[in-house]
This record gives sequence, structure tokens and C-alpha cells, in this order.
Amino acid sequence: MLLVEDDASIREVATLGLEQAGLRVTAVGDGREGLARFREGSFGLVLLDVMLPSLDGFEVLREIRRDSGTPIVMLTARSELHDIVVGLELGADDYVTKPFELPELVARIKAVLRRAAPGGDGDSTLSVAGLEIDPGGFTVRKGGEEVNLTATEFRLLHELARRPKQVFTRDLLLELVWNYDYLGDSRLVDAAVQRLRAKVEDDPKQPTLIRTVRGVGYRFDVG
Repeated sequence: MLLVEDDASIREVATLGLEQAGLRVTAVGDGREGLARFREGSFGLVLLDVMLPSLDGFEVLREIRRDSGTPIVMLTARSELHDIVVGLELGADDYVTKPFELPELVARIKAVLRRAAPGGDGDSTLSVAGLEIDPGGFTVRKGGEEVNLTATEFRLLHELARRPKQVFTRDLLLELVWNYDYLGDSRLVDAAVQRLRAKVEDDPKQPTLIRTVRGVGYRFDVG
């Protein structure tokens, strides 16, 4: 994984904790260098600070999301709610607030990596509402054209579409998609649904597939 954090002490502590958890970490302290290292290497996940020299975390996130669905976890100050929302809307898979406890950081990173793992061979392709959803290949096609989804967006779509008409609470989706039964945040769900609608709905402002059930959560409609 790639860690981009300009605070040397946080970078050192996070690297040590993640490596002790069995992860290989490349750590850099600059946004522009982090983007360059990402483009040069092959990383399974990016842990990205918001406030970075030369190129801030949001710009790095935008650039990565132009052509990559690699899981991204943002690091942000606990008091900066706006940073959390912006990061999620730009395509971050999760966030960790600073100061953080190492066990929480490791748990969130491992949960994101589990989501990014392809589905088992027993999961067959699902054809529903004009979409072809292939869990084994982690691919979605709409009208024959592949839709570029992140791992989190794919798992969210798959969970909703394989049980159409069922209403999913945000807490249930956090458990099924994010693997969180106590560490989660409903903003993760809402932001992911918003991004997913932009990619699979004919008109994201008037969704017909992923419907909001006011006060409860979401459901997938098939007409």
C-alpha cells in the first residue's frame, strides 16, 4: 500500500503499525511525489492525507480516480467534517480521523482490502434492469458498455441488485459492504450511493434503480 502523509511522526507510526499487521508500505510525505509513486507502481490501497504540500489530498484523489478504482482511505482532522464529505464525494472508500488509534486504522484498512477482493467462483453473473454484474470479474456493463466502478461501489451495487425490492438500512449496508458493525458512518453509504447513481442511472437526479426509502435506507427497483 501507498501512504501519503506529510507529518513525519504520523507517517512513522502508521507505517510501523501497518507493517506489523502484515502489510507492505511505501511511505512518502508529498502529494506530488505520492501521485508519481502511484503511477509508477502497483498498489492495492492508498492511505492519503488531506493537507499535503505541493498537491493536496483532494487533487491527488481526483487524479487517481480519473482512471483507477484502487481503494483510497483519507486521513483527516477529527473536526473537519467538510473534508470528510468532500473526500467521500470525490470517490474515497473510507476515512480515518486524526488522531487515530492504530487498531482502528488497521481494522479499517483490512476491511477496505477485503472489499477489494474479487468474489468467489460461486457468484454467477447477474443480469438485472439492463445491467450485467459479474462478481468474479468485478465488472459491470450497461448497454454492453463497461461501467468504471470502485470496489466499494461494485459491492454496494451487487448487494442491492441481487435482492431487488428489499429495503436495506444504512446500518445493514455498512455491515454487508463495508464490513463494519460498529466502526461505520452512514455518510459512507450516502456518498457511495450518490456516486453509484451517477454511473448507472439514466438520470441520477431522478433515480429509477437505486431508490431512497425515506427515514430507512435504500432499495433496488427493477420496474
